[in-house]
Amino acid sequence: MNRRNFLSLTGTFTGGSLLLPDFLFSFSKQQNLIIGEQCVVFIQLNGGNDGLNTFIPYLDPLYYEMRPKIALSKDEVIAGNKEMAFHPSLKGFAQMQQNGDLSVIQNVGYPEPNRSHFRSQEIWQTASNADQYINEGWLGRYLDLQCATHTPTAGINIDNIDNLSLKGEVPNAITIKDPEKFKIKNGKEENNQLSDNSELDFVRKIANSAVEGSEQIQKALAQASPENAYPKSGLGKNLAWIGRLIKGNLNSKVYYTSLNGFDTHDNQLTLHKNKLTELNDALFSFYSDMKNAKLLQNVTIVVFSEFGRRVHDNGNGTDHGTAAPMFIIGGSNKGNVIGNNPNLSDLQQGDLKHQVDFRSVYATLLKDKLNFDPTKIGIKTPLVTDLF
Repeated sequence: MNRRNFLSLTGTFTGGSLLLPDFLFSFSKQQNLIIGEQCVVFIQLNGGNDGLNTFIPYLDPLYYEMRPKIALSKDEVIAGNKEMAFHPSLKGFAQMQQNGDLSVIQNVGYPEPNRSHFRSQEIWQTASNADQYINEGWLGRYLDLQCATHTPTAGINIDNIDNLSLKGEVPNAITIKDPEKFKIKNGKEENNQLSDNSELDFVRKIANSAVEGSEQIQKALAQASPENAYPKSGLGKNLAWIGRLIKGNLNSKVYYTSLNGFDTHDNQLTLHKNKLTELNDALFSFYSDMKNAKLLQNVTIVVFSEFGRRVHDNGNGTDHGTAAPMFIIGGSNKGNVIGNNPNLSDLQQGDLKHQVDFRSVYATLLKDKLNFDPTKIGIKTPLVTDLF
């Protein structure tokens, strides 16, 4: 078994107890990754969230003209700001903005946009060009350089599947469905001497660090009791886990989770309302948890989707589009609405033109929050001004 194949097998731990053979242990335990106090929490909205019905240009007559079946009325939207307003399900978003803790970045996308879910997610997760294919994720590449030695809990993905964003040459991130059940045990401490086989020693090192990762996660959970204020939804439970790990001082630099269900081709008004309600309630609980723990200044939350929806409705929903807003919460952001409002009179093949490259947002997060030079992982787009 070569090293890369082994990493593909060991990079994911989805919960439950795993017993590793005795011979896999030889290297001493490593220190947890601690670089400052900042961490970034990503919430990926899978399916292509309709940005125009999330942060709404409610004073633009073209919005109502182009969306006669699904437009939100001026009486429904909330928290008007610079001729934009939130979907009525996003009361928590409105409160976070009023508190000065939420920035909106308008019209985020990339050149030559791809309307395939799979490919556009891949572009966002690798920070590639539209015609470029990269095997490692942008966060995985960052962690490869940031972790001087293999550090299994540098990134935490709360999900039942891996996320390409965190894939690197070395698995410095762990995918876990239920952190409380993530318990890896080794048997008797036997045969722990280094061998003459470098590949075997590498296997031992990775296996030992997996145990270390399990131990660090259990230690963090033990130091922070569960919060009852989170909703019982899937996203609510995932963010409750992340909040508990942060308060338990796990000191991971990156946390990741996702919410499915935003592919609203039909019955959009009901489906979108339900998904935004789940997002709002879970995220506002997490925000309140971090604020009450006096950690919000150290935790930056990023909400994004692989693309927006088309400007014109299709009768009862919307089809795949391009640019959409991103939301940045916490991390001592400036609470601004960044960029121009969506220009519904100047479209490209029926879609919004992007004004901010998503990689510029990544570059800003890396530089300002993680103290890392984004050019080292191939991100050379300019920074977003007035975000932090």
